[in-house]
Amino acid sequence: MIRVAAVGDIHMGPDSQGLLRPAFDTLDECADLLLLAGDLTRHGTPEEARVVGREVLGLPVPVVAVLGNHDHHDEQPEKVTGILQEAGVTVLEGEGTVVECAGTRVGVAGTKGFCGGFVGRSAGEFGEPLMKEFVRYTRRSADALHGALEDLGRDGCDLRIALTHFSPVADTLAGEPPEIYPFLGSYLLAEAIDTAGADLSVHGHAHMGTEHGMTAGGVRVRNVAQPVIRRAFNVYRLHAA
Repeated sequence: MIRVAAVGDIHMGPDSQGLLRPAFDTLDECADLLLLAGDLTRHGTPEEARVVGREVLGLPVPVVAVLGNHDHHDEQPEKVTGILQEAGVTVLEGEGTVVECAGTRVGVAGTKGFCGGFVGRSAGEFGEPLMKEFVRYTRRSADALHGALEDLGRDGCDLRIALTHFSPVADTLAGEPPEIYPFLGSYLLAEAIDTAGADLSVHGHAHMGTEHGMTAGGVRVRNVAQPVIRRAFNVYRLHAA
């Protein structure tokens, strides 16, 4: 059994240094790895990224993250990524990584993802160039996630996890205004997860959403936005086949 700790949307700034560290220091007692599902900062500044870096530096378990839309706001995602990497975080965007946990090979495939909506109520790749690029950006993210999950399967991972910021399903958005569902995620991410295969999908972004959901293919989806789980992290248990 592998214990996966996860949280997103911690939105850290200079005044929040140390808020999560006491809980993170207990991770070796309850988890084998920590997943951060984006929106780690408020505005995506290097100063805020350094706060996050200090919060997770030297933790007793591996830390894997994706960035969120807030982490892109200052238009310096490369700097944010570099600062987190210096603190020992593996930051994914369209790639996968393998974590060895108690003799089990856990593969994590990550991408921020993007918007577009869900089956029957989604944006189409049609019309103006800006609209087509909007949907293509989401499709590229989903294709990269699919490829990373497939690569992890070929690499012989015992378990595979899809880590995104935007949601792959509408289930975990329940509680949000329906009008903004198209801006909270895309069914293309779920299609990538179902066709490539995964044991768990973790995302954030939907602060007023619901924790539990599932893809059409039966993959468990968990919204770990901190305003939803209302704690430093939640722990999910996975059993290798």
